[in-house]
Amino acid sequence: MDVIDLINRKRRHEELSREEISFLVEGYTAGQIPDYQMAAFLMAVCLNEMTDEETIALTFTMRDSGKIMDLSEVPGLKVDKHSTGGVGDKTTISLIPIVSAAGVPCAKLSGRGLGFTGGTIDKLECFPGFRTDLSDEEFVSQVKTIGAAISGQTGDLTPADRKIYALRDTTGTVESIPLIASSIMSKKLASGADRIVLDVKTGAGAFMKTKEDAEKLARTMTALGRLADRQVSCFITDMNEPLGNAVGNVYEVIEAVKMLSGEGPEDYRELVLSLAAEMIFLGGKAANIDEGRRMAQKAVSDGSALEQLCRIVSSQGSDEKYVRNPGLLKTAEKTAVFTAPEAGFIEGIQAELIGRAEEALGGGRATKEDIIDLSVGMMLLKKTGDPVQKGEPLMEIHYNNENKLETALELIRKAYAIGLADPGRKKVILMRPEDFV
Repeated sequence: MDVIDLINRKRRHEELSREEISFLVEGYTAGQIPDYQMAAFLMAVCLNEMTDEETIALTFTMRDSGKIMDLSEVPGLKVDKHSTGGVGDKTTISLIPIVSAAGVPCAKLSGRGLGFTGGTIDKLECFPGFRTDLSDEEFVSQVKTIGAAISGQTGDLTPADRKIYALRDTTGTVESIPLIASSIMSKKLASGADRIVLDVKTGAGAFMKTKEDAEKLARTMTALGRLADRQVSCFITDMNEPLGNAVGNVYEVIEAVKMLSGEGPEDYRELVLSLAAEMIFLGGKAANIDEGRRMAQKAVSDGSALEQLCRIVSSQGSDEKYVRNPGLLKTAEKTAVFTAPEAGFIEGIQAELIGRAEEALGGGRATKEDIIDLSVGMMLLKKTGDPVQKGEPLMEIHYNNENKLETALELIRKAYAIGLADPGRKKVILMRPEDFV
């Protein structure tokens, strides 16, 4: 096969066969096809999309490019969860302890943040000594022993996706539904879970800017899961403003721990409990979603979810004292307060600008190799729908560098919209699994 011919055909909107897609993916992964040719093919996909058959071929070729996790020695139905990423999304840190405390084994492979979207692995490394590089054997053993593990993706899992994603991130080819769907589902299918719950974000701080695109992505991933004999449930959730009140690695960890103690902002609690209810139901521990939610709430109220997070943290090399007293975690040295420039109601908080402000403080990375400052971040004191007076504090900014603070403040000022009319509270969940039937 000729690579240039395949690129030209895709540029002309022609459909490639499974064999041709496999040839491109396998050749690029093996180093036989250079970056510039694969980048040209990916741009052609971004401009012309892919047919269903092409998307299926890409997904399964990437899934099969490396090792597939074997969870067969872990009893019960294993349920995984994936979020398409956003600002303030610390959901996994509360969710996995709740679901596993309810008896559903959770083998969670997570990633690092890039740009303004935070990564679960970065957040967990706020716990001193926490290991995010478990071997396959350690990972499976921990899930079998305590019911849950959260680790970074191993080098043997979907190497084709890892290489292609790195290229997409540097060539402006990230925002494509077939490429996003195949990237996510190749990893999820290789991770070995029996059931998958997807949290597809939409809005200013998400890859999918419109609800229509988010729904299309969700339906594409559901279909890919069905072809692999996996049951997939999808939520579409709002990412026009940050999730919860905390933005920034250590502050999100603290908020996640507080949620397991029965505290935390309403939007964050609603999302975590809704996802947990679905996972507990899919894991066969609840007869329906309502019972799953009651079980999730009980795991929080009786303290079993918090104890489960203690077990996860101590099993992976840190000390449970940081869960019992998150105030011991390292935070930034300085604090500034951003105040309301006028009176009125918060009409909106642009999530992407807040995420970029966090990145400007040093809490995000422009490349995968960047070292980030886990101690910086922001606490939103008001959210959409809240009344404010002129000069009233809207946000606490925790920082270490004055120059970085000034850059962040410029973005924060642009992020807030204040008006005279009450816009009401934003709904965090826009579509639930039953809405896709």
